[in-house]
Amino acid sequence: MRVALVRTRMQVTVDVKGEAETDVEAATDATYADLLDAVDLSPHEVTVLVDGRPVPEDQPVTTEHVTVLRLVKGG
Repeated sequence: MRVALVRTRMQVTVDVKGEAETDVEAATDATYADLLDAVDLSPHEVTVLVDGRPVPEDQPVTTEHVTVLRLVKGG
C-alpha cells in the first residue's frame, strides 16, 4: 500500500527591511496577508515583495522567503 504525505505547514522567512527577519510557520494555503498578520503588520502599511516584485496580499504564498517594505507617510 502506498501512502501519500500531504504537507500542511511550511516555513517562510519574512524579512522586514530595516527591522527583524522572522521565520513563520504557515499553512500551505496561507496568503501573504496571513504572513503579515503573523508578524503584526497590516497590508495597509507595507508592501510584500517576492524576488523584488510586489505581490497582492490576497494571493497564496508560493515561496519560502518574502521581503516586506514599510510604506512611508509624510505630510
